[in-house]
Amino acid sequence: MTTLSVTTDWAEELRSRVVPLVGDAALTAPRVTVAVAIALLAVAVGPVWGMVRLAVTLVHELGHAFVGIAVGRTFTGFVLRGDMSGHAVTKGRARGIGRVVTTWAGYPAPAVVGAVLVWCAGRGWAATALAIILLLLVVSLIRVRSVLTLVVMLVVLAAGGALWWWRDDARQAQVLLGLGLVLLVGAWRHLGAVAGDRSGGSDPGVLAQLTHVPRLLWNGTFALVCGAGSFVAAAQVVALLR
Repeated sequence: MTTLSVTTDWAEELRSRVVPLVGDAALTAPRVTVAVAIALLAVAVGPVWGMVRLAVTLVHELGHAFVGIAVGRTFTGFVLRGDMSGHAVTKGRARGIGRVVTTWAGYPAPAVVGAVLVWCAGRGWAATALAIILLLLVVSLIRVRSVLTLVVMLVVLAAGGALWWWRDDARQAQVLLGLGLVLLVGAWRHLGAVAGDRSGGSDPGVLAQLTHVPRLLWNGTFALVCGAGSFVAAAQVVALLR
């Protein structure tokens, strides 16, 4: 077998794992029901949520990071902590619109990503979405700044990589649907926690210092994004259950 043939075979293997599903949607009503039930239990049961919320925190921190990069800041690192909190660092101007947008992006990120995942799962785009997620996580590995963060990233990459490589459209869609719902409900839970935080170090507190706009209004913008994401996801789930 020539080198060109091997390269072509690998290219076809990769392409087959990225292209969207063609034909009937992979999700049946029973699969949707199971995914919704598991997602709600994961968020509602205390010990399970204690672990699952790391996924919400991870998306929160990477939301800061990638939005920061998009507005011209330099992403230097991020950590996840044992108490399930996290921190991402971007460098750039201490004030200005770039800093504001980067700081704002954290809390809406899980809701936006969650809604996108639910939509992709219901529209046959689970494989494509999963490939993009894995690519972004691999790129983010070079910015990991703690052992716990590295362990979490490697576990997520291993599980996601296996789900992506051994492609099963129904299973991929079901997992992404459940993950999307966890991120959405988790976004609301995180918002509820920060709404009662009066410290200057929270995202709304920093935004209030940067802009002199009350933190209540910033929390309101987070709630609007969470509400929009929830509407999109709920509409998709209802459509799948019909």
